Amino acid sequence: MDLRFSEEDEAFRQEVAQWLADHLSGEFAELRGRGGPGDESALVEERRAWERKLGEAGWACVGWPKECGGRGLSLLQQVIYYEEYARAGGPGRLGHIGEGLAGPTIIHFGTEEQKKRFLPGIVKGEDLWCQGYSEPNAGSDLANVQTRAELVGDEWVITGQKVWTSGAEWSDWIFVLCRTDPNAAPKHRGISYLLVPMRQAGIEIRPIVQITGDAEFSEVFFDGARTAADNIVGKVNGGWKVAMGTLAFERGASTLGQQMAFHSELERVFEIARANGAAADPVMRQRLADAWIRLRIMRLNTLRMLSNVEGGELGREAMITKIYWATWHRELGKLAMDVLGPQSEIAEALPYDLTLLQRLYLFTRSDTIYAGSNEIQRNIISERALGMPREPSPAPR
Repeated sequence: MDLRFSEEDEAFRQEVAQWLADHLSGEFAELRGRGGPGDESALVEERRAWERKLGEAGWACVGWPKECGGRGLSLLQQVIYYEEYARAGGPGRLGHIGEGLAGPTIIHFGTEEQKKRFLPGIVKGEDLWCQGYSEPNAGSDLANVQTRAELVGDEWVITGQKVWTSGAEWSDWIFVLCRTDPNAAPKHRGISYLLVPMRQAGIEIRPIVQITGDAEFSEVFFDGARTAADNIVGKVNGGWKVAMGTLAFERGASTLGQQMAFHSELERVFEIARANGAAADPVMRQRLADAWIRLRIMRLNTLRMLSNVEGGELGREAMITKIYWATWHRELGKLAMDVLGPQSEIAEALPYDLTLLQRLYLFTRSDTIYAGSNEIQRNIISERALGMPREPSPAPR
């Protein structure tokens, strides 16, 4: 893995930085630094307009193949893009589920007709997506999904419930794991992967208010919701393989953008520590240094992981990604509050909104729970990466 940037790469960096400087001003100036953890519901319509601006200028889906509407950037150029986006204070991406999960899944597993139908809307920033995986009794045990889909004529009719659906309120489409064969054994063999329009009768969205006061995710209820028969990715009852592919994309290149957002948050903590004298304390200074070192390790491990992709499959080292960044980010929230000291307990002026770092702290309490808790991640690493015996199932009561 060679991390040196060529002259061509540095010229590309200047191009990205200049475009962002030119456009994160004027009508988009208020978006700088907004839409991050705990702030996801901020300025939604303005950020939708920003997604369209990115698409119009060719700055969405930069790692996608050119034939699919992307720029086909190399890994290092994607690193540069994400670095400059974070450095410029680019807002949290409303289109990240479509760009990072739905789109790559359709590219890899979808039909040519599905690619023509769905990819352009993602590239142009016109169609926003959300993820219909978790259910009240199927979170870490994803194969236990109970949402049903039945083929009636030329449409799938869907009944059930999803929960923790990020961005459901403003999404146009959702990819849904549904049980299409209730009698299949083992249970993951009876699951299909459907693409479903959100704006229809038969879908009810109920926002879930978080500890931050925000409502970034929702419950989604399906009561006879419909989608076309050919809006299935992969084979009928073969959705588990597709679903696992989507999760692999979640641990792929899009994590570089996430890490650059982490970098911006850490820089903000550094600024405050220098300003209020916290950096002069040797213990606090060591904690700040540790946070910086661990973030650099995270970046290097991700680059190594992506550089060693074989046949489109991530290696075993990818399995440490989620537990590593989730634990680091949770600790960053605590570090931010300790750097602020007593100020961390004081809200800003009327109407007494939380500051960005206060939102960060409260949001990061969930990092080690969602998308697979730390306990689940340790099981995945031990069983799938290290080949250790599976954890015994609980004895029936």
